[in-house]
Amino acid sequence: MTPNTATEPQAAPAAQAAPAASHTAKDGKGILITEPAMKQLGALMQQQGEGKILRVGVRSGGCSGMSYTMDFVDGPDIRSDDEQYTYEPAEAPSFQVICDPKSLLYIYGMQLDFSSALIGGGFNFTNPNATQTCGCGSSFAV
Repeated sequence: MTPNTATEPQAAPAAQAAPAASHTAKDGKGILITEPAMKQLGALMQQQGEGKILRVGVRSGGCSGMSYTMDFVDGPDIRSDDEQYTYEPAEAPSFQVICDPKSLLYIYGMQLDFSSALIGGGFNFTNPNATQTCGCGSSFAV
């Protein structure tokens, strides 16, 4: 029989499979963006060129009633009532995300992720406000 010795507690296997880190805007607010989505958005922003801003929102339509929208817009397209958030990826230049107040009511606290999988890949939205989502992942109901 071996004597008991004090050892450092071992991390549970589940702790090693933690979800990807999420980033918020510089002010701690805005949409949560996972590391893979930050990298993809950073690359897309560089392709878009100077002065582009990512507009995120919702519109009526889609199989569940509302669908997410993401589009690059020019600086002059910012409306006076838009919420503006600055994100600072580790390996890419900072970028701005804007959202109109009506959309923000539906997507506040949403997490944006990105997958490079051949099937089901692309940007994925996890919205705590959604009561129903469809299989495509781009529409929801509240």
